[in-house]
Amino acid sequence: QVQLVESGGGLVQPGGSLRLSCAASGFTTSRFTFSSYAMDWHRQAPGKERELVAGITSIGDSTNYAESVKGRFTISRDNAKNTVYLQMNSLKPEDTAVYYCRAFRRYTTYQYWGQGTQVTVSS
Repeated sequence: QVQLVESGGGLVQPGGSLRLSCAASGFTTSRFTFSSYAMDWHRQAPGKERELVAGITSIGDSTNYAESVKGRFTISRDNAKNTVYLQMNSLKPEDTAVYYCRAFRRYTTYQYWGQGTQVTVSS
């Protein structure tokens, strides 16, 4: 059974930093391995639609970011550890949301979502 578990969320002051982790398990018994999946981070604030924050290819050779987080957030992955990360710096109150990680394969229906982790930026 494939599972994605986010961690590292919490309460932080404006201008502070957090590092989110998404640990994957169960891929050894699935059709494809963790390294076959692209990964991305999404977030959803109360009353707003879920939005893409950052994405990374299966081998980590390319990344993309939402305009609102460029220069502040960095996505990375360690396929040996089956883990993807989101380093968040210079946090703003508008970054407050539940953050979710997703594993997916292009041109297929294969995808998995984590349960989410709360990030709150407030004084």
